[in-house]
Amino acid sequence: MAESKTVHSPLVTYVSMLSLLTLCPPFVILLWYTMVHADGSILQTFDYLKQHRLQGFINIWPRPTATAWKIIACYAAFEAALQLLLPGRRVEGPISPVGNRPVYKANGMAAYFVTLATYLGLWWFGIFNPSIVYDHLGEIFSVLIFGSLVFCVFLYLKGHVAPSSTDSGSSGNFIIDFYWGMELYPRIGKNFDIKVFTNCRFGMMSWAVLAVTYCIKQYEANGRVADSMIVNTVLMLVYVTKFFWWEAGYWSTMDIAHDRAGYYICWGCLVWVPSVYTSPGMYLVNHPVNLGTQV
Repeated sequence: MAESKTVHSPLVTYVSMLSLLTLCPPFVILLWYTMVHADGSILQTFDYLKQHRLQGFINIWPRPTATAWKIIACYAAFEAALQLLLPGRRVEGPISPVGNRPVYKANGMAAYFVTLATYLGLWWFGIFNPSIVYDHLGEIFSVLIFGSLVFCVFLYLKGHVAPSSTDSGSSGNFIIDFYWGMELYPRIGKNFDIKVFTNCRFGMMSWAVLAVTYCIKQYEANGRVADSMIVNTVLMLVYVTKFFWWEAGYWSTMDIAHDRAGYYICWGCLVWVPSVYTSPGMYLVNHPVNLGTQV
């Protein structure tokens, strides 16, 4: 990747990248605020910002807290341990543009079931209440936004200083390198694949964990789970279950075999997936809809 080549004109390319770099983080916070504190009303959020302007937005943005950091750290460490320690069959990815063939351990389905069983078990036996996650959700998203940006800086520096393979290189442009990524298959050590962790074990797994969290929170708040929440959660879990059942196939898709590890995909999986993809359940927690049966 010796030179910077873009599909679109430089103006369109840079405007697009800078827009996503600057607008996605505040969008996540505004979405959380709208779903949790503004009854899902975009107009209500807009009116608040119109009235209070910049100070209103600053007031909306939750401050990172020690509780949020601990929740994320425990979750990330648990998923990293499962990725490394659970057994799985050996899977070879597609041959890269420079002739490398990445090797993976396919234990995603096992990690998925262990994660959900552990999470539900901690709740059932009174060790950890998932409602705490919902109660600190804004702070968690705030931590993820800033923490993932720092992580992307780490990936950028690693690509320059200690790339994991020859499938790496700089375009010569900092913005492109940070946004698009420096490495195709970055790893820590020999076996810990960073993109498998960010995309699959953190991002996609959080989708399922948060879907369950919203169910539990609604149950504890109302004494029951609305049928709309059940439908939402079942549909999400079916999709995520299918993903982990097919995870080895995902490693041959564009996300893994073509997209480098940068802001575009890693920040997206670490922040966008748990916030935006789970937003229907986030809204339903305090706004249960009783669908009933069709007559």
